Amino acid sequence: MSAPGYPNQAPYPMAQPGGSVAPYPTAPGGYGDPSQAPPPGFNMGYNQGPPPVMYQPGPMGPGPVPGPEYGGHPGGISPAPAMAPAAAAVAVGVPPGLEYLTQIDQILIHQKVELLEAFIGFETNNQYEIKNSLGQKIYKAKEKNDCCTRNCCGSLRSFDMKIKDNMDREVIRLIRPLRCVSCWCPCCLQEMEVQAPPGTTVGYVKQDWHPFLPRFSIQGENKETVMKLEGPCFACNCCGDVNFELKAKDSDKSIGRISKQWSGLLKEVFTDTDNFGIQFPLDLDVKMKAVLMGACFLIDFMFFEKVGEANQRSTVFS
Repeated sequence: MSAPGYPNQAPYPMAQPGGSVAPYPTAPGGYGDPSQAPPPGFNMGYNQGPPPVMYQPGPMGPGPVPGPEYGGHPGGISPAPAMAPAAAAVAVGVPPGLEYLTQIDQILIHQKVELLEAFIGFETNNQYEIKNSLGQKIYKAKEKNDCCTRNCCGSLRSFDMKIKDNMDREVIRLIRPLRCVSCWCPCCLQEMEVQAPPGTTVGYVKQDWHPFLPRFSIQGENKETVMKLEGPCFACNCCGDVNFELKAKDSDKSIGRISKQWSGLLKEVFTDTDNFGIQFPLDLDVKMKAVLMGACFLIDFMFFEKVGEANQRSTVFS
């Protein structure tokens, strides 16, 4: 007898006296028969392969770059695509969370608009988004200090800045002590320490004395000078970019730059939100790339931070 509508098939199990149901027929040997065991090497578990690589997002292999998802916020920025495990495996000696920096030669830094600061002039902690050249967010940064320090010390204020990746892990910490900035105080000029990961110093940014030009030394963990950074005599972005040229220690040839980008008349006049671009050699040590990020934030506070009614500083002798 076959099941209705299905020829050559065994009938469904029927209820037996007492309410029990006859079991379904099983294959010869039954389930679990040793003769039916899978061949050696067969994966019996639910292992889906190696665990995902918990590194900062990075570009994928050859192929088109995915754009923002449909239905997203018109001004939203999609995160950077995930890094392939093979690319992450070659990142030897790179601080955790900075693997993506090994694959890029430029960074964009955008300061977020703080409404309280824009409307009433009350200084709040600066916040930034750090993006790649495609506008995809790869890190976020936030200043950390107290209200009194921000509003009394102005742009010279000390702070710790935490830089976190898209998984909210702190990967870089910037430490800025309270220092002078004017060329009239050459013994106590600006300095910033860069740690990656937090607690491990990878380099310093130190202001060099000069009567007219803003100059900085990009230093390694032992305070040895690796590169130089030099800006214009008058660091004011009046309808144009302000460039700080990155040079090798013993050369005047430019190998990169930090640019303060013109944000538009309204933003420049009524807010102190800034946009920066950092360019560096692709094969530069990833730790020095992190130090250059610290140099960018230091330049922002020194020359482009406006607190209350105080004017922005545009020279080293102001």
